[in-house]
Amino acid sequence: MLENPDHPKAGLLNRAVAGMIDLIVVAALSGIPNIGLLASMLYVLIKDGFSGGQSLGKRLVGIKTLVITTDKDAGFRESIIRNTPLLIARILWIVPIIGWLCAGAVILFESMLVVGSLAGKRFGDELADTQIVEAV
Repeated sequence: MLENPDHPKAGLLNRAVAGMIDLIVVAALSGIPNIGLLASMLYVLIKDGFSGGQSLGKRLVGIKTLVITTDKDAGFRESIIRNTPLLIARILWIVPIIGWLCAGAVILFESMLVVGSLAGKRFGDELADTQIVEAV
């Protein structure tokens, strides 16, 4: 799918800034004693299902996750589907060195798909039929 004029795709800089904000949230959640790992993994999965299809990072930069077929904001179902590759990276991050390299490879692969796709879609977006757009 190419760009929808009603919902222009989000720019790479906005996506990167939103991603960094969400990474800070994940790191902060990871530091919570006893439940940090679980809390950070849960945030990774459901972050795009909050009101308006926006994670904290997306809300701050003005972008959102949209379900292409219904033209509605993503819910928790779509968020879980689209963020499963990122959850895999989060789980891999637990293992020193090899896990870090593999997690980095997952993130790099997803990032390359965003840059190489006309619609700015990564593998998770293809699975969930979603796209990151400007929140107009």
